[in-house]
Amino acid sequence: MRWTPPQRYVAEFLGTFGLLICVTGAASLSLNVNPLDPTARVLIIALSIGIGLIGLLYALGDISGGHFNPAITIGMFASGRLAARDVLPYVLAQVAGAVLGVAVIAGVAHGSGSLWPLAAGKDVALAAQGYRGNGSPYTVALASVFLLEVTLTFLFVQAVLLATRSESSAKNLAPVGIGLTLTMIHLVSLPIDGTSVNPARSFAPALVTLAIPADRWAIQQDWLFWVAPIVGALLAALVERYLRPHAV
Repeated sequence: MRWTPPQRYVAEFLGTFGLLICVTGAASLSLNVNPLDPTARVLIIALSIGIGLIGLLYALGDISGGHFNPAITIGMFASGRLAARDVLPYVLAQVAGAVLGVAVIAGVAHGSGSLWPLAAGKDVALAAQGYRGNGSPYTVALASVFLLEVTLTFLFVQAVLLATRSESSAKNLAPVGIGLTLTMIHLVSLPIDGTSVNPARSFAPALVTLAIPADRWAIQQDWLFWVAPIVGALLAALVERYLRPHAV
C-alpha cells in the first residue's frame, strides 16, 4: 500500500496543525487558570505536546512518516530516508499547518476578555520562543539558547531516526519513545527559551503575533529557531549513519 505525495503532504499539514494545537493551546489557554503554579504549567505544556505527538504519530505516521517538524524532515533527508523532491513540500505543509494551529488558538483566546491580553501580551506572544534581548521576556543569552536548541534537537532527531529504522526491534513503540523524548525536552528547556526544536513551531506564533501591535521580538529572534534545530538535525543524521548495522 502506498500513499500519493499529496496525501503525504496533507498528513504533514494535519499533524503539525494538531501539534501546534496541543502545545500552543496548553501554553496560551492555561494562562486563564488563576492562580497556576509555574511548575505545574511547565508540566501541563510538556505532557500536552508529548502525549499529543504520540497520538498524532499513531494516526498519521504511516502516511507521511510523521515528521511534523522541518528539522526532522531535513534530518530524514540527510540520512537518505527522504527524497529531495519531498523536502520543500513537507516543510511548506508543516509551516502552513502550524500557522493555522496557532491562529485557531489565538481565535479561542480572543473570545475571552481576560485571556486574550495574557496570551497575546508581550510576555507570552502566543507561546513564542526567544532569548535575551530585543524586548524578549526571556533572560538567557543568545549563545546559550543556541547551544541548548542544537543539543536538544540533536537528541530529539536522533531518537526519531534510530527508533524508526527498519532494524529497530521496538518500531511499533517508536511513537511512545518519540513522544516521551519530546516531553523530556520540554521539561528541560521550557523555562529557558520556551522550547522549540521545531522551526515550524516557533515560526507560527512569531508570524501570527505580527498582527498584534508592538510585539515584534518573536519574529526578530525567529532565525535562531531555524538555524539551531537544522544544525542539530544534521548532526543527528551523521550519527545515525555511523550507527547503522554492518554485515559481519
